[in-house]
Amino acid sequence: SLGQLISCDNKSHDKGWFRSLFVHKVDARKDAHSNLLSKKETSNLYKIQFHNVKPECLEAYNSLEAEVQKRLHQDQDYPCEVVGSWNTWYGEQDQAVHLWRYRGGYPALTECLKKLNDNQEYLAFRRERAKMLISRRNQLLLEFSFWNEPLPRPGPNLYEMRTYCLKPGTMIEWGNHWARAIRYRQKNNEAVGGFFSQIGDLYVVHHLWAYESLQSRQETRNAAWLKEGWDVNVYYTVPLIRSMESRIMIPTSSSPLQ
Repeated sequence: SLGQLISCDNKSHDKGWFRSLFVHKVDARKDAHSNLLSKKETSNLYKIQFHNVKPECLEAYNSLEAEVQKRLHQDQDYPCEVVGSWNTWYGEQDQAVHLWRYRGGYPALTECLKKLNDNQEYLAFRRERAKMLISRRNQLLLEFSFWNEPLPRPGPNLYEMRTYCLKPGTMIEWGNHWARAIRYRQKNNEAVGGFFSQIGDLYVVHHLWAYESLQSRQETRNAAWLKEGWDVNVYYTVPLIRSMESRIMIPTSSSPLQ
């Protein structure tokens, strides 16, 4: 009967859940997950910005942002660098996404912000940019120790940012699974970077991927399912997720990630 089928399915699911507690053990040390999961050999801090731009201003916004990024890169006094800049193609429309790296962690971020707040030219840029925006938000991120460090790459590529909002308390378990799973996603050099939030919305993970096209994306993702072990990663990580989102993004002309 239908009731029996549902009952059997629930028992099977419960059994699988119970078994997972012993098959995949989470690191039980008493420490912040930021210390357990982030790269120890670097002190990089990342900032991701989401800017929702007035549709009629997007082209002017991109030009203004590119000029400011260029000047910051040329000035060695500012301990920051843009990793990538994109416009969302599929997802939230008329949106710009910027990923910044601060080599030196929070002290570098603080130093950079102080210098920018004393820079009258930069303050004028912010006032001009504000006229073009509908809303904006940001997060401070650390990079997972087992992911590639995002480095400049030639194009043309399109990028997918997959954002996962996890259940509180599950970040270490997520990291344990993905430390194994990332090896299934390296064949086509699609893995760009993996990050988790420190300030802003918490228990948020961003995985950044690069593909030649949407067709290449589909083929690469389908190929992962043919590799033994990928399905296990999906099975154990899906229950950790509260919500997830995919953005397909096109790099701006000034982005180091093309």
